[in-house]
Order: sequence, then structure tokens, then C-alpha cells
Amino acid sequence: MICYTERMKNLLNDFKDFLEKIDHYRDELLFLFIKPCWPKKISPNHLTYARVVIGLSLFILLFFFGIENKLLIISLFCAGALTDLFDGSVARGLNKITELGTMLDPIADRVLIVPIAVYSLYGDQKWLLLLLLLAEVAGALVSVFYKSKEARVNINIFGKTKMVLLSIVFVALLIVWPNTPSVFFIDILWISLIFSLLSIFTRILELKNKGYVKFKNI
Repeated sequence: MICYTERMKNLLNDFKDFLEKIDHYRDELLFLFIKPCWPKKISPNHLTYARVVIGLSLFILLFFFGIENKLLIISLFCAGALTDLFDGSVARGLNKITELGTMLDPIADRVLIVPIAVYSLYGDQKWLLLLLLLAEVAGALVSVFYKSKEARVNINIFGKTKMVLLSIVFVALLIVWPNTPSVFFIDILWISLIFSLLSIFTRILELKNKGYVKFKNI
């Protein structure tokens, strides 16, 4: 049992390293534009704040005013997703990583994703929606606990990968809305749920390795 657990940990670490390499290459590509051309007055945190504003705007437009203009909703969501693409890379490329930005980034992601998830999945995919929301709540609680124990919150590549998958799929779902989306996109949402669980698991594992939580079988 111990050998099997160690093997799973090694596989998880190898997968994590693979995703981090891809993310590193993405950074290097974006740095070609960011380092020489990025406006100095626009900080990474400004992009994160913008994502929060966009997410709240989508919530208000969809659920208070009932506005379902497809072009408007897709444009706002894509703008929010682009801020997520750039804020971390801008912070790293310009050496402007802040604790506030690191803490606020996953919150902004959830504020952007949740309204679109409810809007596009509530009709035909209620169970999937419920599981996605529960995973986000669990992830938020684990992050708060992690932050209470650690002065600095490390980037979680599984959470970042989940956000990329969700962004791509929800753009596709908004395009075909109100028609039923392809099973392919629904399957990707299930895969994103796995990445959410991996993100939570690795956070707990980090806490366990640092002695903050104890589980005999981890």
C-alpha cells in the first residue's frame, strides 16, 4: 500500500512538472510582448480587479436585468478570461508579484466563472453545476486555511489548468446557447472538475508535508 501511494505521488508530481513546463513556455511567449510593450501604469492587480468587475457585471446583467445579448455576454467573458491570461505573466515578467495579487487571483477567477456556469448549466446539467460549485467552495475553504498557515501562497498549476479549461468551454457553451452543447464540451467540464480536486488535494498535501494537517494514509 505504501509503495502504491508513493507511486501515485510520483505520477502526480510528474504530471504537475509537465503542466508547469507548459505554463513556463506560455510565460516566455507572452514575455516577448509584455517586457518591451506593457504599459507601466497598468499593474497586474489592475487586471485582476477588472476581472472581478467583469464577473460582477455578468452576474448583474444575466440575473438582475435578464440581458442575454450573446455578443455582449461573450465579449465580456472573453475580456475577463484575457485578464486571467495576462495578469500572472505580467506580474512575473515585470517582477511585480504581490501577496494581494496572489490571494485575489483565484477569487477573481471564481467571480468570473460562477455566473456563466449557473447561466449555461442550470437547465440541463444541474448535477455537474452543483459539483463544480461545491468544488469551488471546497477549494476556497482550503485556500483560506492554507493562507492562515502560510505567509505566502504558492501558485497551484492544477487550479490554473482548470481555469483555462473552464474559460474555453464556457465560451463554446455561450456561442451555442440556448442549444444543447456538444458532449465533448461537457466531458471537458468533468475533466476540469478532476483538476479542481487535484488542486485541493495538492494543497492539503502541502499542508500535511509542513505538519499543519495529519492523515495517516497520505
